Amino acid sequence: MAFDYKNEYKEFYLPRKTPGIVTVPAINFLAVRGHGDPNEEGGAYKQALELLYAVAYTIKMSKLGKHKLEGYFDYVVPPLEGLWWQEDTRGVDYARKADFRWISLIRLLEFVTEDAFRWAVRETEEKKQRDFSKVEFFPWEEGLCVQCMHIGPYDDEPATVTAMKEYARQQGYEEDFGVNRFHHEIYLSDVRRCKPEKLKTVIRQPIKRAE
Repeated sequence: MAFDYKNEYKEFYLPRKTPGIVTVPAINFLAVRGHGDPNEEGGAYKQALELLYAVAYTIKMSKLGKHKLEGYFDYVVPPLEGLWWQEDTRGVDYARKADFRWISLIRLLEFVTEDAFRWAVRETEEKKQRDFSKVEFFPWEEGLCVQCMHIGPYDDEPATVTAMKEYARQQGYEEDFGVNRFHHEIYLSDVRRCKPEKLKTVIRQPIKRAE
């Protein structure tokens, strides 16, 4: 059976629908950075996802090619994730989508070294005849966060975020946005096939002990 992070690490991918505290370890990702409204048709965000998934599936399907990655095992491609922020704003302001800055992510399996990543980018460029230089090898240790499973449309997320902030405050924590500390979303539903009211999104925000 293919390895699936969602099932193996439920504390990070399948949290409860009520807020909780979690410490996220160092993880390597594929990443593409950009800015602007993610809903823009044909915009930078949609293009970023195309780049990410192309490289992710080159790695996934390498088992069928001549280039064998050391330590490879069969797996389910991890879900899309996103880091979101806006200049001069703590957290995110959902009413200002055009001002979003973001890093789109797909988690890498532990056997994907930087050399394997570079091979995958070259291989994808050769197959697609397209520039994939925007795709990065992105090591990131998220650390201490409050998180919650959000069910419903993305535009309804502020209510969930408010509940998370209140829970963190009650537990003796406060927000900790800053360098490498972002509003984080993990998308468990395919927005093309799922009704908005049934979308499942893990929401995380960085916290620290209140001073």
